[in-house]
Amino acid sequence: MLTGEIRSQIDRIWDAFWSGGISNPIEVIEQITYLLFLKRLDDLHTLEEAKAARFNKPIERRIFPVGKDSRGRPYDDLRWSRFKHLDPKAMFEVVDDHAFPFLQTLGGDGSTYAQHMEDARFTIPTPALLAKVVDMLDHVPMEERDTKGDLYEYMLGKIAAAGQNGQFRTPRHIIQLMVELTAPGPRDIICDPACGTAGFLVAAGEYLRDRHPEVLRDSALKKHFHERAFHGFDFDRTMLRIGSMNMLLHGVEKPAIAYRDSLGQDHAGEEEKYTVILANPPFAGSLDYENCAKDLLQIVKTKKTELLFLALFLRLLKPGGRAAVIVPDGVLFGSSKAHRELRQKLVEEQKLDAVISLPGGVFKPYAGVSTVILLFTRTDSGGTDHVWFYDVDADGKSLDDKRTDLVPEEKFGPVPRVTLTADDHAKNNLPDILARWAKRDGAERQNPRTAQSFCVPRADLVAQGYDLSLNRYKEVVHAEVAHRPPQEILAALAKLETEIQQGMKELEGMLR
Repeated sequence: MLTGEIRSQIDRIWDAFWSGGISNPIEVIEQITYLLFLKRLDDLHTLEEAKAARFNKPIERRIFPVGKDSRGRPYDDLRWSRFKHLDPKAMFEVVDDHAFPFLQTLGGDGSTYAQHMEDARFTIPTPALLAKVVDMLDHVPMEERDTKGDLYEYMLGKIAAAGQNGQFRTPRHIIQLMVELTAPGPRDIICDPACGTAGFLVAAGEYLRDRHPEVLRDSALKKHFHERAFHGFDFDRTMLRIGSMNMLLHGVEKPAIAYRDSLGQDHAGEEEKYTVILANPPFAGSLDYENCAKDLLQIVKTKKTELLFLALFLRLLKPGGRAAVIVPDGVLFGSSKAHRELRQKLVEEQKLDAVISLPGGVFKPYAGVSTVILLFTRTDSGGTDHVWFYDVDADGKSLDDKRTDLVPEEKFGPVPRVTLTADDHAKNNLPDILARWAKRDGAERQNPRTAQSFCVPRADLVAQGYDLSLNRYKEVVHAEVAHRPPQEILAALAKLETEIQQGMKELEGMLR
C-alpha cells in the first residue's frame, strides 16, 4: 500500500505539471511513464552488471551499449543512476537530447512497451519540473512490485478524477469482481480487446499470483505467465504505452499488447485463440457497415458497437472459453432484429451463465447509464439450462457523482479482509455475489424470484422472446398483510384489543 507521504508527493508533482502548462492528465502520466521506463532500464542494466561481476564474465545483455550516441554522448550518461545527480539544466539536456531519442529507437528491452515508443514525444517543459519528478520517483521504493503497481494505479486514478478521460477506467473493485467470477487458471490465455490502461489484465495477473503461486515457480508456467497469458488490443497508441507500462510495473515482462482496431479489422489469426475474455469496451453508438470487420457482420448484421463487441468476444473465444464483459443494459431488451438474434445465439448456441445488473451510479461521474455484467461460455452446441440473475443494489461506494466509500477499506471489494455484517452487505453486495455465484447450480435454483438472486430456466427466456432484463423476471414483494386471510387479520386485531384492555386495567390499578 502507498503511504500518505508518497500520495502527497504524487499530488504535488501532478500540481506542478498543471501549473507548468501540461493540463491533459493523459499527457502527465505519459511523461511520468517514460521516466519510469528509463529507471527500469537502468535497474535491469545494474542487475546484469552485478551478475557479470559475480561470475567474473562479460555482461551478457547490455541495455545501454558501449560507446557514444549519435550526438557524441556516452550511453552510460543516459542511465537514471547517472543523470539523477546532475543539476536541473544538465539533466534536462541529457533526457531531452539523448535519453529520450535512445528510448525511441530501443527494441532490445524485449517488452511490448519498447515497441510502442516510436511516436512518443518528450514534453516536460522545464528543467525544474523534470528535476522535481525525477527526485520524487527516485525516492519511491520501486524495488517492490506491489509499491510500483500501487503507484501507477494511483496515478491512473487521477486520469479518472480529471473527468474527460474517465472512459479509460473501469472501477477497480468491479474489475476484481469480474476476475473472481471467471477465476483464471495458470494455463489460461486472457484477452481484453479494448484494453485501455490494461486494468483487467493487471487484475488477472494479480489473481494468478495470489491464487496460483505455482505460475512463478514452475518454469513452463512462468514463461507462459510472462509471454503468452496476457493479450490486449487498442487503437490509441498512448493507451498502448500506458497499458504496457502498467503490466511491466505489475511484474509481467512481455504482455502481448498490440495496436488493433478490434471492430474494424478482420480477425484472421485471432479467432478461437483465447480461453478468457475480460472487457468493458467503449460503446460509441454505431459504425458504418464498410468500417466493420466482415467476419463480425457474419455473426450479427448490425452497426451497433455493443452488439459488434459481443460478436467479437464469441469470435475470439476458444470453444470452452468463458467471458465476463460489461454491456449497456439495452442489449438485454433491445427490440431490433440484431438484438434478438444475438441474445438467441447466446442462449441457444452458447451457454449463457449469468446476468448481473449493476446500479446506475457505478460509472459516475462520467456516465449514469445502467450496465450489466454478462457471463457466458462459448460451446457452439448450447448448454444454457438456467441463467443466474443478481440485482446489485450497492457496490461499496455512494452512487452519486462523489462516489464516496460507504465501508472501511477492510470491508471493501469482492474479497474483503473481514466478514461483512448484514448492515455491511446493504452497502457492499460484491462478496455476496461471489458466495451465491458458487451455488448457482445448487441452492440458488431454489430461490424465489423475490430474492436478490435467482435462476430462470431457459424455457422462460424463450417464452419472453429471449428478453434478458432482470426486471422481466423479478417479482416484487408485497406487504405481508395483503396475503393473509381475513380471519387471521381479525384474530390478530382481537388479540391486540385484549392486550390493550389488559394494559389499561393494570394502569388503573397502579393509579389507585
